[in-house]
Amino acid sequence: MYNPQASFQAGRAPGKAPSGRVASGDERVCNEQIRELLRTFGLRTSLIRLKVIDALHTADRNGRSIGVRGVHAQLEQLDIPLSFLSVREVLKRLCAEGVISLDNEKCYRLNPQARAVLDPSGAP
Repeated sequence: MYNPQASFQAGRAPGKAPSGRVASGDERVCNEQIRELLRTFGLRTSLIRLKVIDALHTADRNGRSIGVRGVHAQLEQLDIPLSFLSVREVLKRLCAEGVISLDNEKCYRLNPQARAVLDPSGAP
């Protein structure tokens, strides 16, 4: 017998991303690239790290860097319930491990090695 509750995880239908949009193949590929990036830097994979790096990668592809508030706001727009403090701590750890850097305007940016893992073709 079909159990409709089994196909819903945390109130979401299967194949749906948190914002209600369908998860695309590109999103899964990006997650695999982020997992590889974390392995390269000797870090374990966690959902918050995946989402924070994805936010930074999106900003980087758009030619900008963002601060803690910008990352947190982007995650809130995607209905990802993470506290501001959690986001800040993840950014600090990624910075300490060399994945990202903090500039003078308190904005974070992917380091060149991290960018190369996420965009192996070198495309911006």
